[in-house]
Amino acid sequence: MPRLVTPAVTPGSLARLRQPVLELDGFVLRPWRASDAPAVAQAYSDPGIQRWHNHSMTGPEAEDWVGSWPGRWTEESGAGWAADSAAGLVGQVSLRRLELAGGLAEVSYWVVPAARGRRVAPRALCAVSAWLFDQLQLHRIELVHSARNPASCRVADRAGYPLEGTKRRECLHRDGWHDMHLHARLAGDPRPALAGMMP
Repeated sequence: MPRLVTPAVTPGSLARLRQPVLELDGFVLRPWRASDAPAVAQAYSDPGIQRWHNHSMTGPEAEDWVGSWPGRWTEESGAGWAADSAAGLVGQVSLRRLELAGGLAEVSYWVVPAARGRRVAPRALCAVSAWLFDQLQLHRIELVHSARNPASCRVADRAGYPLEGTKRRECLHRDGWHDMHLHARLAGDPRPALAGMMP
């Protein structure tokens, strides 16, 4: 069916780019490697990650998950970055949804227990968001999390994602239906100054 509106981002714009490595103070955001699978499986054994992401992972499932990201980049359906430090994997940030025609993406993230409290998530979100706005020319990036997870509200706020509203009873968790908070940034929104934050 013919579109009556020119796509916000031309199809093929992501696939023709090499996934960037983004260096931050204390860690680097890089594409996933097959060797990351054991650390991913370990991360998904954490009760906090299981609670908010509704998943656990076996070793083979982690291998499949890590291995899926290059294809998603090529297909322009998503992207994933490992947050890697000298001590190993500290977290991840990903585009769980990407709609180039609408100039829209949805981000998600997690941080391993040993790295929490060091502002890994907001700094990673700021770095990936800047690349998506500046290089891919996205118009809007959304972040959705359970309304029962105030830590994610703090991450969103620090990363410059204001709260836009509540999606009532949108996501089924193990303890029932959760309201979800919707945060978003637009390309022209002010950018928080997180570069000086200590890890």
